[in-house]
Amino acid sequence: MTELITKTIRFLRRNATPAEEKFWQIVRQRKIDGIRFYRQHPIEFEMNGCKRFFIADFYCKQRKLIVEIDGGIHERQQEYDIYRTFIIEQLGMRVVRFTNDEVRFEIKNVVDRLKENLTL
Repeated sequence: MTELITKTIRFLRRNATPAEEKFWQIVRQRKIDGIRFYRQHPIEFEMNGCKRFFIADFYCKQRKLIVEIDGGIHERQQEYDIYRTFIIEQLGMRVVRFTNDEVRFEIKNVVDRLKENLTL
């Protein structure tokens, strides 16, 4: 499974959306309150005796916070996103979601909401 995770992460990093790239430039190198974020980070868990994983768009280990940047596909996979959020919360983490448009056109609001979530 590790090889599959590594290949998936590499693919996602090479094919990041413009919104993901913009968000990464905002949070990389501890630019937000000195807090480290990881990009395309695997979240591994076990379900029904099987090892599984999600790839979080961004992950802050210090605050156990996952940041998802949602594009158009998420309109068609809302049930899956709810399922993912449920699993992530069961693992003791939180999820905050921003749309591509929010990141592209309202970055100040995104940063403000991110900072709020980092203090919870």
